[in-house]
Amino acid sequence: MKNKPLNRHTALQPLSRDHHRGLLLCWKIRKGLQHGVSPERIKAYADWFWEHHLHPHFNDEETLVFSLLPSSHPMIQQALNEHLHLRELFGLTTANASVLNHIADDLEQHIRFEERVLFQEIQRVSSEEELASLELHEDENASCPAWKDEFWK
Repeated sequence: MKNKPLNRHTALQPLSRDHHRGLLLCWKIRKGLQHGVSPERIKAYADWFWEHHLHPHFNDEETLVFSLLPSSHPMIQQALNEHLHLRELFGLTTANASVLNHIADDLEQHIRFEERVLFQEIQRVSSEEELASLELHEDENASCPAWKDEFWK
């Protein structure tokens, strides 16, 4: 049975598109490892992706979106703890398959939680006005062609 697509409020759609790009990062890491690409090459891309995409995305979520629920809400606490954990993983200078697999697995799990659970709850409890006031913008680096080493192909 196929999962039914989630109905995402337009104000949250830029973050959902960021999440799609994050899932592509997970896929690229796994493909690179399957093809025997050196972990250093893969980690260099993951670090670039963190700096240009994920770090700004986390900041948007933490400063704009998470404020729609009380800071003590268990889902907000989980998301913040996962952000902290992912920051630590991306901050590791070690480039090996174990670290890269942890990044791919933990990032994918985090994205699935936000999309399937947290954002659904935010949409359920927030007013149209609250959601519309988010003023989220598309990731300016979304189609940035700066990374040329397409090791996943």
